[in-house]
Amino acid sequence: MSRPYPFTAIVGQDSLRLALLLNAISPAVGGVLVRGEKGTAKSTTVRALATLLPEVDVVVGCRFSCAPDLPDPTCPDGPHEATSKASRPASIVELPVGASEDRLVGSLDIERALTEGVKAFEPGLLAAANRGILYVDEVNLLHDHLVDVLLDASAMGASYVEREGVSVRHAARFLLVGTMNPEEGELRPQLLDRFGLTVEVAASRETDLRVEVVRRRLAYDDDPASFAAKWADEEGALRARIVAARALLPQVRLGDGALRQIAATCAAFEVDGMRADIVMARTATALAAWAGRTDVLAEDVRQAALLALPHRRRRNPFDAPGLDEDKLDDTLEQNSSEDDDPDPDGPGGGGRPPEGDGPDTPPQGEGGADDTPAQSVPEQGGEKEQGQAGGSGEQQPVRAGEPFRTKMLSVPGLGEGAAGRRSRARTEHGRTTGARRPQGALTKLHLAATVQAAAPHQRARGRSGRGLVVRRDDLRQAVREGREGNLVLFVVDASGSMAARQRMTAVKGAVLSLLMDAYQRRDKVGLITFRGKDAEVVLPPTSSVDAAAARLEMLPTGGRTPVAAGLLKAHDVLRVERLRDPSRRPLLVVVTDGRATGGPEPVALASRAARLHEAEGIASVVVDCESGPVRLGLAVSLAGELGGTAVTLDELRADSIAGLVKDVQGYSRRAA
Repeated sequence: MSRPYPFTAIVGQDSLRLALLLNAISPAVGGVLVRGEKGTAKSTTVRALATLLPEVDVVVGCRFSCAPDLPDPTCPDGPHEATSKASRPASIVELPVGASEDRLVGSLDIERALTEGVKAFEPGLLAAANRGILYVDEVNLLHDHLVDVLLDASAMGASYVEREGVSVRHAARFLLVGTMNPEEGELRPQLLDRFGLTVEVAASRETDLRVEVVRRRLAYDDDPASFAAKWADEEGALRARIVAARALLPQVRLGDGALRQIAATCAAFEVDGMRADIVMARTATALAAWAGRTDVLAEDVRQAALLALPHRRRRNPFDAPGLDEDKLDDTLEQNSSEDDDPDPDGPGGGGRPPEGDGPDTPPQGEGGADDTPAQSVPEQGGEKEQGQAGGSGEQQPVRAGEPFRTKMLSVPGLGEGAAGRRSRARTEHGRTTGARRPQGALTKLHLAATVQAAAPHQRARGRSGRGLVVRRDDLRQAVREGREGNLVLFVVDASGSMAARQRMTAVKGAVLSLLMDAYQRRDKVGLITFRGKDAEVVLPPTSSVDAAAARLEMLPTGGRTPVAAGLLKAHDVLRVERLRDPSRRPLLVVVTDGRATGGPEPVALASRAARLHEAEGIASVVVDCESGPVRLGLAVSLAGELGGTAVTLDELRADSIAGLVKDVQGYSRRAA
């Protein structure tokens, strides 16, 4: 196997390297979440860290890497008494995105447990990562229940496996590192908070640094062994510094002044709960140990805040992580005390990042919406004044209205798609609705059905004692029902009629609200707009809901209303997505007033395009944007052609009293 890329040879990325080193010094910090665009050495840096960690002593033959001097008394391979020990390098275990829960936590052989009375346990990745590194690439693409299990084990230092009354517990203490590309979707704020530190990484825009990155990478690819040997001295020095910092850590004093600064900073930035305070305290202590000091300085607190607070500042799904450094400095200055060392440049540089090949600190993500004042859209008498030719009379983008909580829209029937929170589906997790014979390995036992299947055969099997004689044919798999995530494809009317009377502000607010709902329900989303003479796929289906919100914000309006073009484009997108992910069911959301114009027979064309979706059983809803005293009901007619239902902007609100909650109507051939 090729040698990993040397940690000290990585160019720049000082914040990322510092965050990883602090966790290597003090695993109690709680791990690192690395956010950044593709190709920024996220995975390379994490894998390189494993070579710097000191070797670990383990009990020979223990599958859970128990420490010989203090073995786990509840270890499934124990008890370990007169044990022999061996040393091995710290392990780095990678969790694949498509891993199952049994692969992560391990699995019990339920068949042997019931038929032979044997507690047979096959360890999972959590056991393999004990006393090492657990690395999750693209952690934002993991199913929520796997992330919950992962973070619970990280917080408790143990993994629990429960299967129908049979339980196993084993130690699971590891350094958790997750990487993600925000373009592919965000983690929920509750999960973000469980990571101790976060780092934003980006490729340098400096030519010299980029040249050096390429030069080193090519040299490594040509001869990994020689390249690693070239950096062996630097790697050894850094490894020794980590060992020294670990030894110094118990002696570091976190004074009342530093504690007050930590508490004041967390309060000033209005972070939820107390986890941020604890993580900041542990990080500041590790920074002092890294700098070779036994006292925590204000500079340590400042650096700890920059690493521990940005991802805890999000207030809605579309907020980018970030921290106002001027506000941070003011807060620290206001809460400084005389016992703080006035010289932050003490031994080790006051917790500054480790020396690298030049500053390449990436900017903190600031994100957010454009601060340009909303453009005023003059009230028009109708579409004619917005431009008769396709695209003429285009209006500037307007800001979206205030988002609101929407009513539940779901796909009818029972699906089998990716876990989520929208439509009913057969899932591995949820309420038990029935039982069936297992197809392959038994994973979720239906105990009552198993006993019922075995009971009639007890006399024939020669049962003589109190125990039940169970054979494989008696075992029954539990059938469970939960919720799935769907593909929510938005088809938004951006024509001139939508710009009239400033309706587009309300329309954008409604779509933004539906996007927030899709984010919370773990859907994929896509965005199509139509205006002028054609329709455009503004955002292909993606898990990045915030990307859809950004495209929506910049959406211009104007021109005629080619409803048929929008529906046909949606048909093409759904056809391709059905091939890519056949288990994910679509939900088509058409946002329009229904006034089809442009070209010959625009209404008839829109009707035929709508019937294509109805014929394929696509669940759909039309958000009727028609306003004014005279209503033509065209959007309602379009919903009928689609085989779906129509809701007005007012009815879309969860707190609306205009009507009951409207489910998406229409049939689905796949659900039938």
